Amino acid sequence: QLQLVESGGGLVQPGGSLRLSCVASGSPLEDYVIGWFRQAPGKEREGVSCISCRFRSTTDADLVKGRFIISGDVAKHTLRMQMNSLKAEENDVYYCAADASLSPSACRELGNVERRKYWGQGTQVTVCS
Repeated sequence: QLQLVESGGGLVQPGGSLRLSCVASGSPLEDYVIGWFRQAPGKEREGVSCISCRFRSTTDADLVKGRFIISGDVAKHTLRMQMNSLKAEENDVYYCAADASLSPSACRELGNVERRKYWGQGTQVTVCS
């Protein structure tokens, strides 16, 4: 069974950068459509980015295009997201999550929380001046 563990969150100033990691175990990373969600207190969880290593494709939310870069290291079983030019309103808990299949529709439905079967516990990103 797939297990996901995030790391890399922390304190950063607006305009700064962080790199998040998500280590996958139990199954090959390339067997899943996988990506990142984020959630602020009192708000709904939203999709941020998505990747299929097998299909060699990525999808990013409009608000993070050009600033966040998602990547997958199959050999190291690790999903990563480089976050640059962080904004004050991106003060959220970030989660990695995977679908149960390799359907091409998974990344198109970037914010569909319900279809993701596997979740990490989250890592806190705090953006403040």
